[in-house]
Amino acid sequence: MKVTFLGTGTSTGVPVIACNCGVCTSHDARDRRYRTSALLTIGDTNIVIDCGPDFRNQMLKNRVENIDAVLFTHAHRDHIAGLDDIRAFNYILNKIINIYGTRDTLESIKMQFPYIFSGGFFRVPQITLNTIDDKPFTISGIEFNPICVMHQDLPVTGYRIGDFSYITDANYIEAKELDKMKGSKVIVLNALRNSRHVSHYCLSEALEILDILKPERAYLTHISHFLGKHEEVELKLPPNVKLAYDNLVIEV
Repeated sequence: MKVTFLGTGTSTGVPVIACNCGVCTSHDARDRRYRTSALLTIGDTNIVIDCGPDFRNQMLKNRVENIDAVLFTHAHRDHIAGLDDIRAFNYILNKIINIYGTRDTLESIKMQFPYIFSGGFFRVPQITLNTIDDKPFTISGIEFNPICVMHQDLPVTGYRIGDFSYITDANYIEAKELDKMKGSKVIVLNALRNSRHVSHYCLSEALEILDILKPERAYLTHISHFLGKHEEVELKLPPNVKLAYDNLVIEV
C-alpha cells in the first residue's frame, strides 16, 4: 500500500490567513499545509480519506486521475467541504463514486449538501452512500477496520488497513479502540500544537499514545502553525516518529 499525504494541516490550513508568524512565513515547503486528507493506493484501487476544502488542488497537485471511494472520518467542514469536486471524476470517468461513513456522518453530509440529494442530476456529484459501523467492511476486496475515537464530544472514525492505522481529530481513544491499533507497523495520528487543546491531541499526548502502541513508524498530522516549524519540531521527536507533510508518500 502506498499512502500519499494530500494535506496535513488543521482547519485553517498553514499558512493562516493574515498571520505573519515564523511558521506562516516560512520558506520551507513542509510548513505549507492543506487541510488533512490522505490517498491510499492499493494495487489499482485509489481510496481517499476525507475531502476538505483543498480537495481540488490536492487532486491536481498529485495528478490523481481516478478514485474508487472516499472514506469520511466525520462531517466537519475541513474534512467534507470538497465533496462537490467529485463531479469531475463522475464526468471524466463516467462512474458513480462510493462514499463511506457512519450514519451520523452521512446524515450530516446530507444536511450540509442538500442539493446533492434533491433528485436533480445536472451538475450534481453522483455518489452512493455506504453506512459503516464498528464492524470491518471491504472495498474492492480490501478490508477496513473502523476505529472510534473522540473529538471532544463527537465520535470520529479512524481506519486500520492491514499494518496501517490512520487517526485524525482525536483527543481520547478508549482502550478497546486502542487495541484495534496494536500491532500496526505504521500509525498516523493527529498532533495539533504544543499546548493542550479541548478536542485534539497536543504533541505530548500524541507521543504518549504512540509510546503505548509502539509502531515501527509513526507520522503526525492535522498540524497547526502553533506546533512550530517542521525542521525544528522534527529534532525533538523520537527516532520512529516524524511530522507528516503535504505530498509525502510512504509505503506500508
